[in-house]
Amino acid sequence: MNGHALGRMSAAREENEGLLDRPSSPTPDVEHRRSNDGILTFHRRFATSTVTDYIKSPMEAVRTTQWRALIARIAWFCVPSFLQGRHMREQIRPAKLSKTAYLDGVRGLASFFVFFCHTTIYGWVINRGWGYHDYYYGFFRLPFVRLWYAGPPAVSIFFVISGYALSYKPIRLIRSGKTLDFSLTMSSMTFRRALRLFIPTMVSTFLIVCLIRLGAFEMSREIVKNKKYFRHWVESIPRRPDSAFVHFQQWAYHIYYAFKVFDFKTRGALTKYDVHLWTIPVEYRCSLYLFVVLLGTARLKTMWRALTVFGILCVTIRQNRWDFALFLCGMCLAEWDHIRGAHVTAPALPVVDEKQVRTSGRLGPIFWNLVSIVGLYFMSQPDGGGEETPGWIFLTSLIPKWWEAPYRYYQSIGAVIFLLAAGYSTFWQRFFNSGFIQYLGKISYSLYLVHGPVMRIFGFHLMTLAWNITGVEGKWYDAGFALGMMLSLPVVITFADMFWRGVDMPSVKFARWFEGKVSVKSD
Repeated sequence: MNGHALGRMSAAREENEGLLDRPSSPTPDVEHRRSNDGILTFHRRFATSTVTDYIKSPMEAVRTTQWRALIARIAWFCVPSFLQGRHMREQIRPAKLSKTAYLDGVRGLASFFVFFCHTTIYGWVINRGWGYHDYYYGFFRLPFVRLWYAGPPAVSIFFVISGYALSYKPIRLIRSGKTLDFSLTMSSMTFRRALRLFIPTMVSTFLIVCLIRLGAFEMSREIVKNKKYFRHWVESIPRRPDSAFVHFQQWAYHIYYAFKVFDFKTRGALTKYDVHLWTIPVEYRCSLYLFVVLLGTARLKTMWRALTVFGILCVTIRQNRWDFALFLCGMCLAEWDHIRGAHVTAPALPVVDEKQVRTSGRLGPIFWNLVSIVGLYFMSQPDGGGEETPGWIFLTSLIPKWWEAPYRYYQSIGAVIFLLAAGYSTFWQRFFNSGFIQYLGKISYSLYLVHGPVMRIFGFHLMTLAWNITGVEGKWYDAGFALGMMLSLPVVITFADMFWRGVDMPSVKFARWFEGKVSVKSD
């Protein structure tokens, strides 16, 4: 998260801890009655039985009340939250959404598309656009359509939304002159940012190391070598060192390396265990830079702050830091929304010309929907070969020669344009506020973190099973991929949901709790 490793704009994420609650112990009277009925409690069982008894009769242990309760809790925890009843569904999509909730939906859908990107690449060259080299003419390579499996534009979306989310409250406090509240907010955000990004990442990579030690990836290692199924690119499966101590020592070093904010490399840290996690250290570094810009411009008048940020943005772009440039663009969008009062209910005003109001009311949405289409087209820029791709030949020629990542150029511009337009478009806001997309927004960070290892353990086998059913000749290969995705997607969503409830939400609560414990109480 990516991108998607982001400060959540909904407080609902910090509720419910699933497995963390444990039932209270039964009273002595109840325990005595259960004993008379021949059902031993967990405490009495351990008091009267040896380890050998458990080894000899595991099913008898399972039949005890406490074990049944524990198993029931684990089983219930494994049920996706959207199937757990009204209480959890209201957490996913509250009856009253915040004005910026649509951005959660944008981030969730972007994370979903990243998952498709990392699976589609198994069998196809996905970084070429429609008509490239007079060869690639598939429907799914067309502009707009290819966004379904385009990962880099989704990363651009992550970074713009991160800049917006991290700037929104500080800018509101700056504009309202609440200097003390601004200082407290910046202190809190800076302190908690590392915890927010790296606690889930540390847990996910630690679990990957444990699974490697247990040999969970070994069967997949042989499967992916079969080019009959996995024809293009598959993420690597790390080797298991002989020494467990050395293995966990390597993991600890990679966690440390992720905190090297003065290293401008975008690859390296954390990617040994999950190649997709390169964005997390980038998110952290850009967040700290953004906080410095917010602090440095906090006392400036709006016009001078805008000019200063624009100057920093120009220098950032010239130095090829597209990642931080997107964070700054998110900050600019947040300031603009405050200037235009986008999320404030305006007082009722007398209507001067009702016909003129109706006309402008129709033209405004049409205009911004057209602008959003321009943004989506720019986001559809192919990752390579734009100079030979119809519709991109001229645009590619306009990219500055000093720009080091040509495919990031229009994708980044498109992400900013689209999010600007979405802020004006009720159509896009309704779409991103829909139930399923809001759910994807809730689990977006978890989905980003777990989809790689889950596919390596389960997905590769399910994809192979699907291709064995359909065959791999001609269009049957495509059909097998579709079937494999239908089998894999519920598994990935279920694990992402569990990680969200078991790690992501508790980590947010822990960060707030820990900050409260170590901070000086303000008057």
